[in-house]
Order: sequence, then C-alpha cells, then structure tokens
Amino acid sequence: MGNLKIGLQLYSVRDDMAQDMYAALKKVKEIGYDYVEFAGYFDHSAEEVRSMLDEIGLTCVSVHQAYNLFLEEGQKAADYLKTIGADYAAIPWMAAEDHKGCDHYDNVIADITKVGRLLKDNGIQLLYHNHDFEFQKFEDKFLLDWLYESVPSDLLQTEVDTCWVKYAGYDPCEYLKKYTGRSPVVHLKDFTCKRFAGGPAYALIDENGKEIKTTREDNGFEFRPVGMGLQDFPAILKAAEEAGAAYAIVEQDASVDRPPMEAAKLSREYLKKIGY
Repeated sequence: MGNLKIGLQLYSVRDDMAQDMYAALKKVKEIGYDYVEFAGYFDHSAEEVRSMLDEIGLTCVSVHQAYNLFLEEGQKAADYLKTIGADYAAIPWMAAEDHKGCDHYDNVIADITKVGRLLKDNGIQLLYHNHDFEFQKFEDKFLLDWLYESVPSDLLQTEVDTCWVKYAGYDPCEYLKKYTGRSPVVHLKDFTCKRFAGGPAYALIDENGKEIKTTREDNGFEFRPVGMGLQDFPAILKAAEEAGAAYAIVEQDASVDRPPMEAAKLSREYLKKIGY
C-alpha cells in the first residue's frame, strides 16, 4: 500500500464547482477523495469554504494562485489560505517571457522570493507548477531549473506536473528524483498524443480562474483519466515517494468523452487498484 495521500485538483471539475460548490465538493468526497487543491473559490469567503470542507470531511492541501495576488493583498491573501487550511500555494504558471533570459528576470525572482517569505511566515509553502515550455533551455539549462536555482529551496519548492514533463520529452520519474526533498506535492495527469513536444496542448487560466485562449497545434493530444493514457503511474508514484512527496494530486484539464466528475472517479478507482 502506498504512503501518498491522494487529492483532486478542483480545476478538473470547475464547471461543477461554479454551478454548486457544496454539491461538487460533496461528490468529490463520495467518489473517494479526502484531499483537494483549489483553483478559484467562485466568490465564496474563506469562512464559507472552510465550513463546506469541514462539514463534508475534506482537507484542503493546497491552492493554485497567481503570485501577484500576494504582492497586491499581502497578509489578507495569506489569511484566506490559513482559514481554509492550505499548507501549500502553487504558482499555476508563469509566462515563458518571465523566465530566465528576460530583461526583468531579477525582478520576477525578487517578487517570488518576497511571496515565498510571506507565505513561509504564515506556515505555508510556496510551490511552482510547471507546464512543458519550462523545459526549453537557456544557456543549456531548463528554464524550470533556473527558477529553482534562483529562489532558496525553503521559499520555493516543486509541484511537478508529471504530464507536462513527459509531454516535453523527459522522464517524470527522473525529474522527480532530481528534486528529492523539494517535491512535497506531485500532479498526476494522464494523456495520449501522436508525438511528444508537439506544442501547446493545454488551457492556461488567469488570476480569476478564467481560461486564457491559446492557439494549439493538432498533434493528437488528449487528456485521459489516470491509468487510461500512456503514463507509467506505478513507476511515477514510486519515484514520488522516493523523492519525499506527501501528496499526489489528480488533475485532468479536460474530459472529452465523459463528464469531468466521472473522469475524476475513474482516476481514483485506478489509483486504489494499484494500492493508493
């Protein structure tokens, strides 16, 4: 039996959340998840969110939150996370033009460091959630590695999205092991595609949880419930545990042939079958 605690990134069921957050969270619990990661709160106060979680029996592990909010709201934004019980806050994405090699990179790092320190002072760990474009190289090093080298490890840790590592053409197991001791939360995401590193294949969201439209190349990429794509999850989960992860979070950005909640249920059932 694996030691990882399994959660669901609620972006996976965002339409259900928007329609009726309480009903959606209750269903998430019923299909087998005890932990959740938020991506937007749909105009609910922190106290309302915490009340729902407590009544249903769910624990908020983490949230996806653009770091600009913490720069703008400071302690107020940190207090929201403390109220809902989040131990982690992940930067969901950062534009490629803000990574190493840009003219303002030092300012970006200063801002992330400031946010990391604010959260640390409040008992919350800042994480970074990658996509595939951070595996582009600058001076023969991944943009993602530059980021982790630029911010102290106690102020920024990883939330490795194993789908995007694989899609970028690299081994998610090896990348997890590379950041042993700095990988507390891991994203489990499955997919199929005709070829790896085939260009943008995902939706990005802004600080309000709204999708940013992108032009995508048709390379046969489709999201799948965990265990129904090409990922080797027994190996990934083993590597995550060896890297020191405590939580594995299921995320499916889109469900093309079944309702998102059903896809989330299939992912949970698969993980139970393999001992998680």
